[in-house]
Amino acid sequence: MGTYVNPGNAAFREAVNSKIYIDKTELITYTNSVLNTKQKNICVSRPRRFGKSMAADMLAAYYSQGCDSAELFIGTKAETEQSFQSHLNRHNVIRLDVQRFLEKEQDLDTFIDEIEKRIISDLMKEFSIPPHFTSDNRLKTLLEQIFAETSNGFIFIIDEWDCVFRMAKDQKEKQKEYLDFLRGLFKGAEYVDLAYMTGILPIKKYGEHSAINMFDEYSIISPKNLGQYFGFTEEEVKEQCARHEVDYTEVQKWYDGYLIGNLHIYNPKSVADVLMWKEFHSYWTGTETYEALKIYINMNFDSLREAVIKMLGGGQCKVDPSTFQNDMTTFQIKDDVLTLLVHLGYLTYDKNNGTVLIPNQEITQEFMRAVKVGGWDGLVQLLNHSEALLQATWNCDENAVAEGIAAVHNETTSMLKYNDENSLTCVILMAYYSAKAHYMNPVLELPSGKGFADVVYLPKRERSVPALVVELKWDQSADGAITQIKKKEYADWVKGYTGDILLVGINYSKETKEHQCKIEMLREPQ
Repeated sequence: MGTYVNPGNAAFREAVNSKIYIDKTELITYTNSVLNTKQKNICVSRPRRFGKSMAADMLAAYYSQGCDSAELFIGTKAETEQSFQSHLNRHNVIRLDVQRFLEKEQDLDTFIDEIEKRIISDLMKEFSIPPHFTSDNRLKTLLEQIFAETSNGFIFIIDEWDCVFRMAKDQKEKQKEYLDFLRGLFKGAEYVDLAYMTGILPIKKYGEHSAINMFDEYSIISPKNLGQYFGFTEEEVKEQCARHEVDYTEVQKWYDGYLIGNLHIYNPKSVADVLMWKEFHSYWTGTETYEALKIYINMNFDSLREAVIKMLGGGQCKVDPSTFQNDMTTFQIKDDVLTLLVHLGYLTYDKNNGTVLIPNQEITQEFMRAVKVGGWDGLVQLLNHSEALLQATWNCDENAVAEGIAAVHNETTSMLKYNDENSLTCVILMAYYSAKAHYMNPVLELPSGKGFADVVYLPKRERSVPALVVELKWDQSADGAITQIKKKEYADWVKGYTGDILLVGINYSKETKEHQCKIEMLREPQ
């Protein structure tokens, strides 16, 4: 058993023995199915705390000849699969955590040489290679020699593979040197039975092709068939909540919301913490800082702040993730910044409609911390008055609603180009920020009746509050907005869902700089 070659199973044993452990061994069934195939190169990217390292520890414990892990897998989902016993502790494994070689920036000059030196040292001990080995002292050369003599390949398990791109954000030559090292190690190598890498970022793009394009990528935006193996699923969280006597509904509100393909996935670290400590708050700051988020949301890209304001209000923003260059510095449009925030875990991506949104209350708190110290011109103070605006809406106090929306407009003029209904939508979402406590996320342009309602708030099941159907106008009239709601029957779809419905018409007059509001109540039939 070595440090890097054929390691032991202590890390996985620790996970299995923990008070909160969820069986993700079905991943083993998949990796067994791609051993020595064209699909043997796997790169999984997820945000921090999504179980990537635990999965890497599990695979190392399962495949490594350096330990006996049979007892750790008794009763697991993978144990009953036909291929399980065939590969249990029967492979040469090279397990590597790249971050351990990059503890400080000065390590960037030596970390590749250090990786090769340490793995070569382990290999020479493991395979009894004499000290007078006189090749070019390259890892690739030694692996080729071992394979030629033994016909036994290797399984590579590399965690935090992308930390170079996070530490050396602006050092393109260091990044390329590292990619060249990986390409030389893996491309066309007969000694590779499986190469499994994990990180936060997908593989860096240079020009039209990646330097290591032999890898199949399983990202948070495109998880393919591995979505359920990283993070906790709804069913798994419900089971754990029942076991630990924690309210699942509250856990769902705080920590649900990550959309991985068609799955709802929870951040394992946050769920484990709330199950252990029975306290609902943001556990994100334990490993992340809002300072990083602040830097990105304050970048000077057209409509980026508008997008953030819309999402803070519960809305979603259209995004094209294909332009993202898979690093932390190459940003050309706002979509690149928003896509990075998805990979970092601050946003989630809804592939069905191509939008991003803030996933849950935990991450909303991180955005609010970033906004508080980011010079967002009184926005936070305004949010404290949002509940009063909502109460005024329920009371059909049209003047108070108009004045409240005008106040939000005035406070956001430095952040929004207030010149169309889209900008007005952002103001409405922020004005009704406190609606999150009573309503589900607002639906924008809900297809209803004979057209699309601008903003619809549907009450949560346990709340006895009226639904809100909001129509926005620009240089027209609030009465006209109400007329349109009725004429185009926007409220018809909502009638089947809830009781009372408030029709809210909002108009902004560019000439007078005034907001007007008209509210009508549709009572639930008795």
